Amino acid sequence: MRRLLRIPEIAPSKRHDDAAHGAFRTSLIVSGVRCIVMYLFVPIIVPIAGLAEWFAAPIGIALCLVAFVTGVYSVRRFWISDHRSRWMYTGFIAFVFAVLAVSLVSDIARLGSAL
Repeated sequence: MRRLLRIPEIAPSKRHDDAAHGAFRTSLIVSGVRCIVMYLFVPIIVPIAGLAEWFAAPIGIALCLVAFVTGVYSVRRFWISDHRSRWMYTGFIAFVFAVLAVSLVSDIARLGSAL
């Protein structure tokens, strides 16, 4: 896994452990914001403005890409810190990535049909 994430074999430190937890919090906040925007604001507010086709898909794609980046960053931080729950978190983020991939494909299809 370290080779896949391009992490050198270094001794973990307390600073790396704190960075892993900070990256985890950031990743969860981004995922939470994405869910709130995509499943609350877009379905309720966007149709009122009549912009659902042109607004929802690009926002969803951008939020998915940001969630992917923060997810990879947080997994790397967990592995750099040699955190005891790194395998459990890696499995969790793999599931999140699968959900994000389905959402991304859906948003790309929606964008294609809107054009």
